[in-house]
Amino acid sequence: MPLADLDLLINRTALPSDVRSFLREAERRIDRFQLTCQIPGFVPSEFEFAYNVLQALASAAPTFGDLFCEWGSGFGVVACLTAMLDFDACGIEIEGNLVEAAEQLAGDFDLPVEFVCGSFIPKSAQVCSEADNGFAWLVTDKGNTEEELGLAMDDFGVIFAYPWPDEERLIGNLFERYAAAGAVLVTHHGGQEFRLRRKT
Repeated sequence: MPLADLDLLINRTALPSDVRSFLREAERRIDRFQLTCQIPGFVPSEFEFAYNVLQALASAAPTFGDLFCEWGSGFGVVACLTAMLDFDACGIEIEGNLVEAAEQLAGDFDLPVEFVCGSFIPKSAQVCSEADNGFAWLVTDKGNTEEELGLAMDDFGVIFAYPWPDEERLIGNLFERYAAAGAVLVTHHGGQEFRLRRKT
């Protein structure tokens, strides 16, 4: 099934105080983490606008459902923001250090987010070969994340990813092949550029 661009009204409203406090602490921890640990491919998203985008999706629920997964969840900030919007959120991240940091952040703010260490690409997927770019995180043999989560890719109503330019087509193809009909893919493309597509 093809992906269709989704046109939602995104309001740039002031962030709630609890969200502002959470983001201040998250950004402080990310800055401190990056002083001591350099992980290729870890680039934080634009969290404030991501919140506005996710808020628009939350207000449209139950149209899209409340099961959310972040592919390449990094520090877990976006997944945590969705939990603050009452999504049932989880994140998949291949770097163990980032998973530990994300779990600590979510735990310190009492946010019910589950993080697993591994690849978001199913073991049976062949779409990875089309990227041909050698990115270490685009693998299928790092853990069984579906088994750990107890959820398959087609269980999620919303999936979020921040792909590198060379990964954009792969992410879209992966979502198109494995996500459920009606699910929404939100991708961040740098700055305040977000794209929302729905599997029709």
